[in-house]
Amino acid sequence: MKDNLVEKIESNANYQKLVKTRSGYGWMLTWLMMIVYYGYTLLNSFDKELMFKKMGDGVTTWGMPIGLFVIVFTIVITGLYVRRANTEFDALTEQIRKEVL
Repeated sequence: MKDNLVEKIESNANYQKLVKTRSGYGWMLTWLMMIVYYGYTLLNSFDKELMFKKMGDGVTTWGMPIGLFVIVFTIVITGLYVRRANTEFDALTEQIRKEVL
């Protein structure tokens, strides 16, 4: 019984669309995060002059807002994924349930 259900789900066009779309979107966001995170790490490692350069007369260096950008970027792309998952991906999942069960 379970094997038949699995086969029905896997052969469903909406399921295939869901897997392809969700995987592609997840990998795109993963690569963006890796570029930002490792870019910051490499910048920190190889351009210390920029990271330690003061932004004005105060004590804030360029490394601080760049690091803050990495944190904010992480929150933003997480929010983007959650919003899309709660709308498009959940709707596709519900369609799959209705069609298969």
